Amino acid sequence: MNMMTVDKHTGITTLPMRGMRGMIADNMRRSLDEAAQLTHHADCDVTELLATKARLASQDIKVSVEDLIAQAVITTLESHPALNGRVEDKEIHLYDQAHLSLAMALPDNLLVAPAIFNAGEMSLLERSTARKELAQRARSGKLSVNEMTGGTFTLSNLGLSRVRHFTPIINRPQIAILGIGETGLRPWVMPDGSIQARKIMGLSLTFDHRAVDGAPAANFLSALCTLIEQG
Repeated sequence: MNMMTVDKHTGITTLPMRGMRGMIADNMRRSLDEAAQLTHHADCDVTELLATKARLASQDIKVSVEDLIAQAVITTLESHPALNGRVEDKEIHLYDQAHLSLAMALPDNLLVAPAIFNAGEMSLLERSTARKELAQRARSGKLSVNEMTGGTFTLSNLGLSRVRHFTPIINRPQIAILGIGETGLRPWVMPDGSIQARKIMGLSLTFDHRAVDGAPAANFLSALCTLIEQG
């Protein structure tokens, strides 16, 4: 129930942080309190990825940029398993399956990040369908507790905004979260030294330094960019 009040004399609107908003606030605060969070930023050429999306669309295969990024993330996690896991009770738990959480904004300034379990075992279309079903059930308040809490790596997508890089907060107790930023046309130095106008996306990887050091996290982000740039 919304307990918003408006003081007509001061013009101040008061919104108590209760219910789900209060839970989100508590989890964000606990994440920052408990984890040693550090963020790496990178620019990534997504020109070929967008060409792949268009080619699939021409074959009546409709997937989003987020679906394609998720595919690349899952593939990269297979060779960088130190980022696919959770820190619980001062233990690092690494998983052989990616349970991919997807941050979703809901009305009334709410945020959830339900997980697609065993996302690596799904095809691109199956995962895209699962993402859409999760979003629909999130809007109707029908997510399970396990879906809300069982992920091992999170994607947070601000690609439709003008935010290029940001510092996403880890979805505790997970080890890492990838922020997808804005894509824009920018000059880019090609392998042959020429400069071309390319579609460049900002990516931001926040990780728990207790579980993984800066170099392995940088290697993951670099490998992810290389894979994305291949389309």
